[in-house]
Amino acid sequence: MSTTVPSAAARHYAISAAALLATYMQAVNISIPNAALPHIQATLSMANDEVGWVFSSYIAASAVTMSITQWLAGRYGRKQVFQVAVAIFVLGLVLNTLATTSVQFVLARILQGAASGPLASLSLPILLEVTPPSRHARMSLAWTVCSLLGISTGPAIGGWLSEYYGWPSIFYFSLPMTGFIFLTMAQLLGEKRAEQSTSFDLFGLTTFSIGMIGLQMLLDRGERLEWFASTEIWIEATASILGFYLFIVHVMTTREHFLRTSLFRDRNLVLSTVISFALGFVLLPTLALTSPMLEELLNYPVDTTGYMTIPRGVALVGALVLTSLVPAQVDCRPFLMGGMALVVYANWLMLGYSPAMDWRPVVEAGLLQGVGIGMLLPALARAAFGTLDPKLRPEGSALINLSRLYGSTIGIAVVQLFFYANTQAVHIALAKNLTPHRVAAYVGGSIGKPGLAALNGMVTRQAATVAVIDQFEILMFAMLVVIPLVFLLRKPRPAG
Repeated sequence: MSTTVPSAAARHYAISAAALLATYMQAVNISIPNAALPHIQATLSMANDEVGWVFSSYIAASAVTMSITQWLAGRYGRKQVFQVAVAIFVLGLVLNTLATTSVQFVLARILQGAASGPLASLSLPILLEVTPPSRHARMSLAWTVCSLLGISTGPAIGGWLSEYYGWPSIFYFSLPMTGFIFLTMAQLLGEKRAEQSTSFDLFGLTTFSIGMIGLQMLLDRGERLEWFASTEIWIEATASILGFYLFIVHVMTTREHFLRTSLFRDRNLVLSTVISFALGFVLLPTLALTSPMLEELLNYPVDTTGYMTIPRGVALVGALVLTSLVPAQVDCRPFLMGGMALVVYANWLMLGYSPAMDWRPVVEAGLLQGVGIGMLLPALARAAFGTLDPKLRPEGSALINLSRLYGSTIGIAVVQLFFYANTQAVHIALAKNLTPHRVAAYVGGSIGKPGLAALNGMVTRQAATVAVIDQFEILMFAMLVVIPLVFLLRKPRPAG
């Protein structure tokens, strides 16, 4: 009996395919519940102000574990950490389908997000290790494309599956991928760990995470609990302030922490981090607002809602690939300006949404925003790393990714917060004269409670539409205010 040993080339191709698939899988699970939210809400009795947690819980957990992944891989071995992450990801997928309450579902999403952090962080180093140096740039581009394809195609896949096979099927979708990834890495990936154990700034990561999680929960829960009338909000506010205070003191009084202070001496990296935060603030919250608007206010089926996000994703990936092919000698700053201007213009077009429109304005605005983001991402990477010491690039890349992730979580919380506050305010303003006697004076006869209820429903619908448009305005200004930072960037050095 003979065993077949795969050639080195076949082994490398299989590992590359598994790593790229892991990148796609962890990204698609960020947005795949987007179009399926009406079905999930109905099954789990999920309140409207809890919807944001479907996304932010996954992203926040991913950001925390991403920060510690390299230390875990150095201490316990890259292959072991990757395999454990895949196993935990599978557990999260299964628990999502078994959830019977919104709390159980969010906890499963947190577990899933915690596993996605190592998958995202380790996939690229694995890809670069099995790829010749001459193809590193191309492989890095493929990794980025897979990540963006995951986020972009998630709503379409989730909408179609949930419409025809039920919402649990959106999580079964990833199970075959996890099987291929786990078996391929188990058979072909070699173990690798640090020769000597390095210390990790656990205190710094813990205090920073407490500050961010406290702020996230404060924004998510404040409206429902009437802000500081609630003990819970006081606890969350105190935890956030204390966490950030301890983190700042820690950074200022110690030499080594999980983000080296030398990173912040590079002007381009600091400014790019701020722009990346604003980009994250716009990227996912736009999806989180658009799908509910189409489904609940314009009465589109969930699968059609998902399909309407496809042009945005195609434009994003196409613009990213084309911008990445621009020679390194060309100044990236005009592409930054152009990309940001397109994102702002797309959000300005969204301010013209109305209940009377068809699908065209949504597709046109999404397509323009996709082109803008696709131009912005590679240009931002060149600006950030063009002046940075090559030894600091891995940590700089982690900082950029963390800023984008936290930008998305804070962005989702902010738009959800203002959406419900604005809906109530606009509803009060529109409905203040909605009484039986006043209405009867305009309709020329008496009107009963059923008629008033129907009118109130129309007012609520109109108030929600106005509130959604107001949130697109917030997203527009979030990108608009960081455009002047481009003028402060230094011209990156051409790559050698």
